[in-house]
Amino acid sequence: MLVGGVGGARFLEGARERFGVTTFPEKDGADPGGAAGDAVTAVVNVGDDAWMHGVRICPDLDTCMYTLGGGIDTERGWGHRNETWHAKEELAKYGADPDWFGLGDRDLATHLIRTQMLSSGYPLTDVTAALCNRWQPGVRLLPATDGRHETHVVVADPDSTDGAKKAIHFQEWWVRYRADIETFGFAQVGGADGPGSGKAQASRAALAAIEEADVVFLAPSNPVVSIGAILSVGGIRAALRTTSAKVVGVSPVIGGAPLRGMADRCLDVLGIETSAQAIGEHFGARSGNGILDGWLVSEEDAGTEIDGLPVAAVPLLMSSPQATAAMIDAGLELVGL
Repeated sequence: MLVGGVGGARFLEGARERFGVTTFPEKDGADPGGAAGDAVTAVVNVGDDAWMHGVRICPDLDTCMYTLGGGIDTERGWGHRNETWHAKEELAKYGADPDWFGLGDRDLATHLIRTQMLSSGYPLTDVTAALCNRWQPGVRLLPATDGRHETHVVVADPDSTDGAKKAIHFQEWWVRYRADIETFGFAQVGGADGPGSGKAQASRAALAAIEEADVVFLAPSNPVVSIGAILSVGGIRAALRTTSAKVVGVSPVIGGAPLRGMADRCLDVLGIETSAQAIGEHFGARSGNGILDGWLVSEEDAGTEIDGLPVAAVPLLMSSPQATAAMIDAGLELVGL
């Protein structure tokens, strides 16, 4: 599964329900054959990751980990449940920036452990595995890359009077400005060893997960800054093009509107219509130059046709893990699995 944050986490709940996965076979010694060997691996977006107040924050990895581990704040859809905000309030009293990001006390513990391990030389893949030992999500969570691959947004400088542009971190664009600022494009910043070191490359674990899978799903996450950010990691798109697995995409919009977040705003920046048709064409059929072997759209979008790509219209509301599992079954059927 290629996933982003909230939507991706819910999709993974359905995958865990569908495949009955509660253990890691390679860790627990389960028989790798048959149902007992079913395993779900999530290649997770790291474009939202950021350094703030000296700690490394990985919002999508944490949202997936907390959701599957039973620790998510269900009302907000992100962050730790039973959260307190004393550190954030104290930082504000010191005048520390940024003051617009919600850094909770319990959440801070996760970021501190991650930062300590990264500073000791552990790659993010290994750090994530260690954090998951505490949460036991029942699926394997892999960052798309161990390198820095942050999404930045080119915007009109709000402090300029001459129409100047500047690049800001995606978190600032999304959280501080709520995407309500003149925007010109997106760019990935970082690389294997920091700025200027070239394009970040996919981890060996992420590539192996795609290459060795029976089926790959693109979750109904934001197609630009979640799935799109994963696809921009070096090696990911090529792996999807060459894997023997079928690749099934799930539309993140229903009847021309995103269910959550601001996917429509991101698509608009790229000049892509907010529709199942346009997003499916954006990803494209693998029989052409794209990455998909099948495309699931909502019943409201029945009639969607994309050259070279089988399309099925099914209920796409992730109202429960069982409903999402049924969606996954429809995707398997669509590609003959």
